[in-house]
Amino acid sequence: MKFILKFIAPRVLANLYIAINAVFANKMRSLLTALGIIFGVAAVIAMLAIGNGAQQEILNQIKLVGVNNIVIKPIIEQKEEKLNEQAGGQKDKKKFSPGLTIRDMKGIVEVIPDLARVSPEIILNTNVIRNGIRRSAKLVGVEPSYFDIYNFQLSEGLMFNEEQLKIGAPVCIIGSSLKSKFFTTEDPIGKSIKVGPHWLTIIGVMRERIVSENSISKLGIRDFNMDVYAPLQSVLIRYENRDLVTTESIRLAAMRSRGMVFSSESEESEAEKKNYHQLDRLVIQVHETEKMQTTAEIVSRLLTRRHYEVVDFEIEIPELLLKQQQRTNDIFNYVLGAIAGISLLVGGIGIMNIMLASVLERIKEIGLRLSIGAQKSDIVQQFLFEAVMISVSGGLIGVVLGISMASIVSAVADIPTIVSFSSILLSFGVAATVGLVFGIAPARRAATQDPIASLRYE
Repeated sequence: MKFILKFIAPRVLANLYIAINAVFANKMRSLLTALGIIFGVAAVIAMLAIGNGAQQEILNQIKLVGVNNIVIKPIIEQKEEKLNEQAGGQKDKKKFSPGLTIRDMKGIVEVIPDLARVSPEIILNTNVIRNGIRRSAKLVGVEPSYFDIYNFQLSEGLMFNEEQLKIGAPVCIIGSSLKSKFFTTEDPIGKSIKVGPHWLTIIGVMRERIVSENSISKLGIRDFNMDVYAPLQSVLIRYENRDLVTTESIRLAAMRSRGMVFSSESEESEAEKKNYHQLDRLVIQVHETEKMQTTAEIVSRLLTRRHYEVVDFEIEIPELLLKQQQRTNDIFNYVLGAIAGISLLVGGIGIMNIMLASVLERIKEIGLRLSIGAQKSDIVQQFLFEAVMISVSGGLIGVVLGISMASIVSAVADIPTIVSFSSILLSFGVAATVGLVFGIAPARRAATQDPIASLRYE
């Protein structure tokens, strides 16, 4: 075994040395030969980086909207044509709807019992004041299921307990940005903060949730770190309950029943846009993705019946929309992958063509080596080494170019890119394999040359 290695190793090293000299003797030709491999590898790495970045962004967006969620949003502004009756010429009366309420949530739970979680939300624009500092924020009335659905976690403090939820205690959980704004040097737990007209005691702080601008624009997601979370009952008792009958609502109802016309168009527009929904959002989480579409249809029919055939709500399934976007991205990646694969194939064919031309140029050299004792395997090794060197060198340059392209795309187009080690390994391995495969034919052709005929070749 040692004898075989001792005999083979010098020959292999000698063939490698000859191949290296041949490549460096024709630097420009070698570079032009490797262009196909360079751009093919760069395209593969850049394409996979863009695909991985899009995949990660979609996964992050799914985490933000929750898994297997159905979102019900109220429609506040209704556009209706006002037609005159043929007989009386009076306006058609607007149909009554109680709006999206807690009763709707309870009805959904009764009709569809096999639900994972249900989370009602009330969102109010307000101001937070402490130590003379005022900051606009949103007060969100929620139940503990809200935090489970959206995968929110506390960095410190405690969640609402049963007693606080039941009696509507004046407590709250603040976002991490509010903590940084109002409690830079002290622990906020147990401190009071004025939210709107009322003082609330802080019992917890949310862990920071990073939301990209893309997610905010596409999904309509707000900055959770600036929110104040209070028990749903606390918001209904202490702030606003749109389901309660007020003097203003009685006055408007009386005017409508008498057929009275508003004196000004702006006043009528303001009355029509008034939010009469008790809940600003209702999120339903199901156990299985396959049941989401069916559940959404049942909920839609149920709410339409409960709202007296007035469709003043809309139902969204964010995860299905994101998965559809993911499938579109996958198709796009497949197309880019096919283009990159064609580039590598063209690069391999280019290597084979140049190596075949190189064989014709160096027939005398091949004949001379064979005549002084070189074996056919030595000639095969020499030309294979040249082909692999060109492809490997092109692969290395392509890796650097691909990483640079991914960085440029991320910086210029504001598209997240993730360059993975597996993509580098895959593209580099394919480049080396292409050089090996497409170098076999020229190497075998060089090895089959007749030494005598090669020495006489002109």
